[in-house]
Amino acid sequence: MYERNNLVNTKPSFYYGWYIVALGALSLFFSGPGQTYSNSVFIDFYISDFGWERSLVSGIYSAATLSAGLILFTAGRAIDTIGQRKVSLTVSILLAAACFWNSIVISPWMLFIGFFLIRFLGQGSMTLVPNTLIPQWFIVRRGRAFSLMMLGGFASSTLFPPLNAWLITSFGWQTAWQVLGASILLLFVPLVFFFMKDKPEDIGLLPDNAIKGSSEHTAAQKQDVSWTLKEAKSTRQFWLLLLCVGIPSMLNTGLTFHLVSIVSDRGMDIAAAAFVLSLMAAVGFPVTFAAGFILERIRVHYVFAFVFLGQLIFLIVLYFTQSFAWAVAFGLIWGFTGGLERICISIVFPEYFGRKHIGSIKSIASTMTVVGSAFGPLPFGAAYDFFGGYEEILLVSLVFPIAGIAACLLSPPPKKKS
Repeated sequence: MYERNNLVNTKPSFYYGWYIVALGALSLFFSGPGQTYSNSVFIDFYISDFGWERSLVSGIYSAATLSAGLILFTAGRAIDTIGQRKVSLTVSILLAAACFWNSIVISPWMLFIGFFLIRFLGQGSMTLVPNTLIPQWFIVRRGRAFSLMMLGGFASSTLFPPLNAWLITSFGWQTAWQVLGASILLLFVPLVFFFMKDKPEDIGLLPDNAIKGSSEHTAAQKQDVSWTLKEAKSTRQFWLLLLCVGIPSMLNTGLTFHLVSIVSDRGMDIAAAAFVLSLMAAVGFPVTFAAGFILERIRVHYVFAFVFLGQLIFLIVLYFTQSFAWAVAFGLIWGFTGGLERICISIVFPEYFGRKHIGSIKSIASTMTVVGSAFGPLPFGAAYDFFGGYEEILLVSLVFPIAGIAACLLSPPPKKKS
């Protein structure tokens, strides 16, 4: 029996934190309706049904994504104020409502509202909650907990595109949105209501299932030093890490958005682009799983620097890609780098700045991620229109991973003054 606010001195047979990891994975999974890999399936149907220009729909999507990112800090503040459970319940119910709204879209302004809601609630808030919840339950074993949680994100990116395509072709895009909304309400919301807890202390436990006064508890307390957002902002590491978060989001979104065009420019077809994306996900899955265990033993800023080295290499490989074999090499390196990147981005802020104010701190990082994804496609598209190819923008892009390597190496864990 768990006792609220009365920490037990014996370990339960199974730590409740692992249920929290499962809920975190489900939160990432059900963020799918707000993610680009899910929304991209709907775009061509909006264009064909309403006769809208592709540039109009793309512009609305970018503007809505940017707007959502700029107010994501409000979700972080709410997490610190009222806790993850209440925020998760509110956000998931509103995300379901946003899906129903998207099923009745008939004009560009309605589409903007729909895109804004699913990007703020889905891509932003539904991923922010688990990334601030897991650090409450795990300190010493935080890496492996994040690794397991990330399985939900991989499952989401794998399932939602074919599911959406099947729903749309079988029943229409309006019904597809309604099914997505209903699935969130009927499957995810009840699980959050009955099983999500904000932190282990609420049910008489400690992070990592430690016993009070044990060596494991002492080590966790020593490692978990909490900073306020104001204190974090006073450190060099906070601002350099924001740069490290924004760069991968910008580059990955830009490459993903234009990948079909990039490989077509090199004499390959859409099947090659699809294979590269699938290969990236297939490689990234086991790497992400292993990365969490690695980060329990190696300082995160060193691994993060290695991520940017991988980005530098795959950009060079893509620059020289003229055959399917080179495209496969690019996909392998991209997938390996992305697998490490996901864990580094998730773990670095709670590792550096602790648990207590992680909602406010992590929301700023999530804003950088969303803003980066909003701006990512633009320079690639502009460069193609101006130069007639992607060679120039790929060369310019090399600057960003080089800057990322420097930022990581200049960002060891900060030490808080007494």
